[in-house]
Amino acid sequence: MNKPVRIKDIAEKAGVSTGTVDRVIHERGHVSPDVKGRVLEVMEALGYERNIMASTLAYNRTWRIATLLPDPALDPYWQQPVTGIDKALRAVRHYGLEVEAHYYGLFEPASFVRQARNMLDNPPDAVLFAPVFFKEGASLLKFCEEQSIPNVMINTNIESGNSLCYIGQDSYQSGVLGGRLLHFGVNEGETVLLLNLEFGSYNAKHLIDKEQGFRDYFARFPEQQIQIVKRDFEEFADRAKLTAFLNDLLTGYPKLTGIFFTNSRAYKAVECLPENVVQKIKIVGFDLIEPNLRHLRQNNIDFLINQNAVQQGFLGVINLFYHLVQKKKIEKLQYLPLDIVVTENVEYYLKRQEELEVVV
Repeated sequence: MNKPVRIKDIAEKAGVSTGTVDRVIHERGHVSPDVKGRVLEVMEALGYERNIMASTLAYNRTWRIATLLPDPALDPYWQQPVTGIDKALRAVRHYGLEVEAHYYGLFEPASFVRQARNMLDNPPDAVLFAPVFFKEGASLLKFCEEQSIPNVMINTNIESGNSLCYIGQDSYQSGVLGGRLLHFGVNEGETVLLLNLEFGSYNAKHLIDKEQGFRDYFARFPEQQIQIVKRDFEEFADRAKLTAFLNDLLTGYPKLTGIFFTNSRAYKAVECLPENVVQKIKIVGFDLIEPNLRHLRQNNIDFLINQNAVQQGFLGVINLFYHLVQKKKIEKLQYLPLDIVVTENVEYYLKRQEELEVVV
């Protein structure tokens, strides 16, 4: 068995004091870049591995991770990343990680700004957030960069942002996939609808990217003359208004045979349509939330694209743990698989979601 590498061994080989090595290992105090580089090279050459648990206990260190997400009480989708965050915290809290939750109104950019300010009044060691609003999310990213606060984005990727990493869907490719799935049930000369049941979709980058992917897919088949209709409808909470809106669309586009919902609210429209209409129209939506699952099992929804929202929250915390505690290099773009879920395989995905865990 090899003898463990001691701090004294590293110091002697690097030609520095044991105190300097200690400062490099625990990132405390000032060490010149040249000396730090030399110490790190020696540590790697000798195969030194720090006992993270012992170091955390010895220095009584805690790392505060602040999360900024839409309020899960307002939309069932957002409970999923919260569940993932809770699962990850149970796995790593013994290393001194703490999570402080901040929630903003899903349709209120001003609420995002307020909660971001509250979060940063006492700056955390790291931030995990969903930049649903592009402009406001970009401002938060800029502040984090100025204050050297590492951050992870989930759900929506602001590509120009200097973030530690993005974890989630490739929004453009999810739009392409939605188009492909609808294409199975659409014939030449028919109409497909891209429907945003959302507030302020013009400021939601992930929805804009999905639309582009969807359009680009059907642009491959100009000879089929498939008409694409795109609509935004913000009053989706009002069932009577949503019903009237959908009836007007069906009347105005008698060849409408497929609907692509760009978020998790497909169930809201399904519940407003007569059963005979639902069975005629191919419907593709997102996310394994309970009301969508119910309609999937009833064959009212044909396909659900699983964005792995639980895993997004879970991996967000785990990647911050790797960065803060284990000092690992983090992959900047972490796209999760776009799972195609149908009635026949849905139980597998639900079971996999429940069993999500990591050993650290």
